Amino acid sequence: MIELGVNIDHVATVRQARRTYEPDPVWAAVEAHLGGADGITVHLREDRRHIQDDDVRRLRELTHIKLNLEMAATDEMLAIALQLRPEMAMLVPEGRHEITTEGGLDVAAQPQRIAKVVATLADAGIVSSVFIDADPRQVEAAARAGARVCEVHTGPYAHAFHAHGRDADSAPVAVELARIREAGAAIRALGMRFNAGHALTYFNVQPVAALAGVRELHIGHAIVSRAMFVGMREAVREMKRLIREGAAGAGG
Repeated sequence: MIELGVNIDHVATVRQARRTYEPDPVWAAVEAHLGGADGITVHLREDRRHIQDDDVRRLRELTHIKLNLEMAATDEMLAIALQLRPEMAMLVPEGRHEITTEGGLDVAAQPQRIAKVVATLADAGIVSSVFIDADPRQVEAAARAGARVCEVHTGPYAHAFHAHGRDADSAPVAVELARIREAGAAIRALGMRFNAGHALTYFNVQPVAALAGVRELHIGHAIVSRAMFVGMREAVREMKRLIREGAAGAGG
């Protein structure tokens, strides 16, 4: 059954705007859990622009659903993951100039480094995931590196959806959705788990949820934004309902 991982980075973004103690990402994680989240995702960035080391430590200690740690494939982040032991560590590209993660990790350009990080995580019992573009070359490189999960970058689809009539049947949107579908089929054929995420909203999520074999969607900004008006529990409930309806409408 399709699952929802809630990214709570931007709860910390609000807190860091004042360098204070609220809103607390751990509290947000508990509320997300009570709303039906199957997992919590946080990105511990090298510049610590939102989530802080202490947030991840407390999340590891206090949450009771799986924790997905997004991280750059650096020695520093690897050491933190090995200490904290999240259920999953997702390797992502990272640039200090970017507002949020843009584009997937180029696994094919650094196969030895990614394979080494994946193997080290696996030896510690941590499931490894890679955040990649819907590109067959990257899917194949992820499999060679030993990744167990590929999360397909849905940003191009989401941007096309917003720019072309908010209609999943429009040609530009259909092209991007087909790329995700084909990448998902390749991921599954190579024995990896097919996840997806980035820029998914309450309006564009259902066509992605309906794709064959997608196991988990990771969504953050849209849920945190909605939570400002209805609360985190209700925001998560609404998103999970849409995801389950989308998956059910496609026959699971």
